[in-house]
Amino acid sequence: MSTVTNKNIICSDSLLSKSEVIDLCVILPAYNEGVAIRKNLLTASKIISKFSQSYRLIAVNDGSKDNTLSEIQAACNIDSHITYISYKPNGGKGNAIVTGVSFANANYIAFLDSDLELSPAMLKVFLQSLKEKKADIAIGSKLHKQSQLEYPFFRRFLSMGYYFFLKILFHLKIKDTQTGIKLFKSEIIKPICDTLETNGFAFDIEILAKATKRGYKIIEMPIKLKFNRSRSEKSRFTLKIIANIFKETINVKKSLKNFK
Repeated sequence: MSTVTNKNIICSDSLLSKSEVIDLCVILPAYNEGVAIRKNLLTASKIISKFSQSYRLIAVNDGSKDNTLSEIQAACNIDSHITYISYKPNGGKGNAIVTGVSFANANYIAFLDSDLELSPAMLKVFLQSLKEKKADIAIGSKLHKQSQLEYPFFRRFLSMGYYFFLKILFHLKIKDTQTGIKLFKSEIIKPICDTLETNGFAFDIEILAKATKRGYKIIEMPIKLKFNRSRSEKSRFTLKIIANIFKETINVKKSLKNFK
């Protein structure tokens, strides 16, 4: 598959062509996911094809240092619904999402973690609920009473602590802002992404806080989560990273003062 270069970004030719608007675009940020990314992208496409005939997956290689890019390209060569964007250096998950949104040409845009701990099959119900309830945004919630979780205690503890922190800081009605599956109307998420100031983990709360401030309807959806990372990966939330998350979150709160 040929690529073009534009300001250090390379991407699939299909992303640059002015094709007609599709129904659903799913953005999957990836950083050093070379071991499983090809299989996960093909699996995601197969699942989504069962409930959507008009869809595209955009894998965003966020400056990976392993073979993530070549594995994504291999998946693209197998399945034409899969496309990609790649750049260096690593810019953070928020930057990957914003970059993907800028290339998305669809009625609905979803974010999905590329490890597939959250199945893309849930997007079928998200889409249905979004339309039935006339909502603008549907987000997965680990704190929904119907959610089914296989999740380490430490991660549950962090999620609950962050929830109370956000509740005090932002007074949002939603309980869980960080779960890695979300669905938006395109006309809602694109303008908000143009205003984002956060590239790290706090980008989710910035999006949802700004959407709330503009009066958009957000619904929380139950999820099924199966934590499948190795022991070495479970420790990726170090004290330094946790401190940075709280620092970013406070900066988001400050940035909202002048947001309309």
